[in-house]
Amino acid sequence: MKKDFLVVLLTLFSLTALAEDPEVYFIHLEDGQEVVSPIKIKFGLIGFGVAPAGVKKENTGHHHLLIDVVHLPNFNQPIPADKNHIHFGGGQTETLIDLPVGSHTLQLLLGNEYHIPHTPALFSKKIAIEVVKK
Repeated sequence: MKKDFLVVLLTLFSLTALAEDPEVYFIHLEDGQEVVSPIKIKFGLIGFGVAPAGVKKENTGHHHLLIDVVHLPNFNQPIPADKNHIHFGGGQTETLIDLPVGSHTLQLLLGNEYHIPHTPALFSKKIAIEVVKK
């Protein structure tokens, strides 16, 4: 009886998790926040899982951190890899990054096994931070 109850409970929990709209967000980092470099950035993800680049698994992806990017990249192409588009193809969910003093924008974009955004694309709200001297 306990086993049956546990199976039902786990099934309901799984369906609830899948029913949530996927969301990508920053953990403990808010729009307008003042920070000191290096900055520890944690990536949040609801309704999807994290998998390294090259791993094809439904409802998973890996994070890309967009720094001071004005427009999101083309969703039909691989996300660029440069100083403004940082790839976390190992499935990382946090990073420590150095940014110069001043204003910066940050945004997360989830990519599939080929670094291409999902359909529909999963991206966070763009936030502005102010890096201040220690």
